[in-house]
This record gives sequence, structure tokens and C-alpha cells, in this order.
Amino acid sequence: MIGMILAAGAGRRLRPYTDTLPKALVPVDGDTTIMDIALRNLSEVGLTEIVIVVGYCAGAVEERRAALEAEYGVTITLVHNDKAEEWNNAYSMWLAREHFGKGVLMVNGDTVHPVSVEKTLLANRGPDILLAVDDVKKLADEEMKVILSPEGTLQRITKLMDPADAAGEYIGATLLEPAAAEALADALKATFERDPDLYYEDGYQEYVNRGGTIAVAPIGAVEWVEVDNHDDLNKAREIACRY
Repeated sequence: MIGMILAAGAGRRLRPYTDTLPKALVPVDGDTTIMDIALRNLSEVGLTEIVIVVGYCAGAVEERRAALEAEYGVTITLVHNDKAEEWNNAYSMWLAREHFGKGVLMVNGDTVHPVSVEKTLLANRGPDILLAVDDVKKLADEEMKVILSPEGTLQRITKLMDPADAAGEYIGATLLEPAAAEALADALKATFERDPDLYYEDGYQEYVNRGGTIAVAPIGAVEWVEVDNHDDLNKAREIACRY
């Protein structure tokens, strides 16, 4: 199994920090960036082969690759998204499809969370696709919300639902087993071909709509944040120092 980080986005709401850096390289604890935390977490659970999907300001990641490999004891392969500033991340994830067959623990490059999330996913291995879900947090409109089937598997995943209907929030961490690699790649391709502005989570919905099963793993009462704007960044800086 390998680790994967989706880090192609521009992060325009975090300017001026992202004028010359991708969102994943914005510092959240001294010199420690969001990507540092992701790499540290993946390395701590024994995943030392890492694929990073880059796009916006990809050169900044390339410049740091050797130092990051040395710091965290990993080897990094970069996958380049040539449409990172035009298309959404369903395409980004699809670009890394050749690595799915190894088994992947994938994390978003804008999510700050402790290593307990990775440990929870690995402790619940079994389903072909397993999503980390926060079923404690009070939800609002912006979150990527999930509805579960009577069997407890994913029925619907979208931001566009009444928070009162949701069972929790997907936090941007997925465990993908090799058995699901081809079907998920096909679902992602159908998703961005339908609308390149769709999220990879819409690809998960397509996978479910086609008859696939996606399970969820509750992460418990964990301090984490998706860093989309300056308020999120301030929260990340409050909590990252405690990991």
C-alpha cells in the first residue's frame, strides 16, 4: 500500500500565501506545512512510497521533494495535473489511477488532521473503499456530507444536502484497496467527462450509483480542519501544534 496526497489546487481564498505556493505548502505550525503533516502521518503508519498530485505552483513541491523525502523517510512520485487551474479534483485523482492497484491511503492536501485518522482507516481495512467520516461535528452548508444506507454504507455524498439529513462529514481521507482500482478509475473518468468542475467525491457517488459499495469509518472526536480560507488557516494553526 502507498500514500497519496492531492495537492494540485490553487487555493485562491488563501492569498497572498498562495500567490507563489500551492495550498499544501502553506505553513500551519512554524515552518511546518499542511504537506509536512500529511507526509508525517503517512510515514508514521508505515507508508513510505508516496504519490503527490501537483498542479498549481508545482515547481515549489519539486524544489522541496528531496528535502521532504529525507525528512520523512519516504520516496515521492509527482503526478502532474495540467488542468489544475481549470478543472476540479475528480480529474486530479483520476490522473493517479495507475497507482490505485497498489492500494492507496489518500489524503487531501488541504486537510490538517492527526495521525489517528490514518490509523483508524488502516484498523478498519476490509471494504474495497473506506472513507474517514466525522460523525461528531455540527454540520453546515459547506461540508462534504454523507448519507448512509440502512446497512451503514455510503448512499449519498455531496455538499448539496440539508445538514440535518447527513450522518456526518467526509474529511478528505480514503483507503482504496486494489480490488476497486479499475472501477473507481472508470467512475472518476465518467465524472469529469460529464462535468470537469466536479469533485472526486462525485466520482465516489458515481461508483455507488453503478453498484459499488463504499464503507465509512468514524474518526471520533478529533480536532481537524479543511483549510479553504483564512479563518480555516487560523484554526489549523491553533490545532496543528498539538499533534
